[in-house]
Amino acid sequence: MPKLPIHDILEPLITALRSRGRAVLQAPPGAGKTTVVPLAMLEAGLCAGRILMLEPRRLAARAAAERMAQTLDEPVGKTVGYRIRGEAKISKTTRIEVVTEGILTRMIQSDPGLSGISAVIFDEFHERSLNADLGLAFCLEIAGALRDDLMLLVMSATLDAGPVAALMGNAPVITSQGRAFPVETHWLARPTTKSVRFETALADLVIEAVKATEGGLLVFLPGEGEIRRLENLLKPRVPKDCHLRPLFGAMEFKAQRAAIAPCSEGRKIVLA
Repeated sequence: MPKLPIHDILEPLITALRSRGRAVLQAPPGAGKTTVVPLAMLEAGLCAGRILMLEPRRLAARAAAERMAQTLDEPVGKTVGYRIRGEAKISKTTRIEVVTEGILTRMIQSDPGLSGISAVIFDEFHERSLNADLGLAFCLEIAGALRDDLMLLVMSATLDAGPVAALMGNAPVITSQGRAFPVETHWLARPTTKSVRFETALADLVIEAVKATEGGLLVFLPGEGEIRRLENLLKPRVPKDCHLRPLFGAMEFKAQRAAIAPCSEGRKIVLA
């Protein structure tokens, strides 16, 4: 595995979890926290039972499990698995289970003591949701009343860690610096006219960006409807070496993987 920024803070993080059982990890996007930290906890022997990691979206849960399993050179469902609404890839040998946030709530409803779970990781906690906040509150309650051995780790990219650390009993805060890449902002010479539809104007902008740049393009849109309409507008216009890849939560996993996988040839335009 290539060295990532998160590797520099693994030792103090493992030490904090071993001594206090709780920690808050601040790490910017791209630091490697999602796919490195659970494996490091497992390797350090912190947990006799399973490690449960919460992700805010199904795509993120599956992608994280896939990446960790790939790191171990194993299929998903062996040491690392995932469970989301309507789909699960786990087995008796699974030690790291990546789940969406609602799954934890249902697990607590059926088993308030979280039997067999040694640690719960709340990933991307800065996105804040009712299920994540409720899950952390429940886990703190479980740790205080039933399971003083339950390890809790909150990981975030941009969250102010102080209040969360205080909520967790003044848990240690570990910070990873991450990596920064240069970003340039380009503005249109003039705004588009109000008579032009959103998708039509954006299609023109994408074609202009394709001509002016090299490499892949990532286009953010509000939802599936806008993604599909833009895809239809771009299909007859993009060069033959450009591959259009829509990406949204309701897609089949195979199509999602195709959208985030590296392109073997040509350029890729992801509409997300």
